[in-house]
Amino acid sequence: MKKMKKALLGTTFVGALVVAAGFGTYSWFTSETNASGQIANGSLQLNNGQNITEKIIDGVDFAPSQLKYGEWLTIDNTGSQASHIKATLNQSLDKDINIKKYKVGYIALKYKEKPNEDVLKASQFKLDQLFKGTTNVVNTMKASNGEIEVAPGVTAVTGFVGEEGVAALKATSAKDWVLGDGTNKPFWRLKSDQYIDLLFAVKLDESANNDYQGVSYSADLKVQAKQTDEGSKYDGE
Repeated sequence: MKKMKKALLGTTFVGALVVAAGFGTYSWFTSETNASGQIANGSLQLNNGQNITEKIIDGVDFAPSQLKYGEWLTIDNTGSQASHIKATLNQSLDKDINIKKYKVGYIALKYKEKPNEDVLKASQFKLDQLFKGTTNVVNTMKASNGEIEVAPGVTAVTGFVGEEGVAALKATSAKDWVLGDGTNKPFWRLKSDQYIDLLFAVKLDESANNDYQGVSYSADLKVQAKQTDEGSKYDGE
């Protein structure tokens, strides 16, 4: 009898072990999901950070009635963000005489795909048309800050530098003239991979007298970029 009880107890114990082992084989459905993110700052850059090497104005032996051109200057938005561009020209003479005898005009082209040589030549002719006088008799186009379509995908603006107040400008008080500012002029807002080509021309008025012999005219162009967001500022402001 005692042996039988022992046997039953042993059997029960084994069964308990089996049941416990059976409970351990259950599992539950589970699921999980994850999310991650990062912010990569964009870049604000002109011409890959390099200076423009072309000449704003190119010429020697300048004389009254003559018109001199510079080279095409390219402003390239090489950053990843749209930018407001501010182009400022500083002009001066190496002699203390009134600079108003020098008439400075410009034409600027904006595009994504570089225009061909024919478009550039036609644009130079449009710039030539701004001037009038003995050697420049064609004047069918007035100086304007309005945009002009010179070719498919290419818009332009033209004008004279420092039209207002230039008569009072002296070589000893050279002044910066702002050609364009993207803050309030849409033309000077450059999207990524957009370009602006800029061409200057200078004419010495026919009325310039002997005081202008041997005088040198100098011009420096500064181009700045800033974010298009409200409240952004150009460097130095």
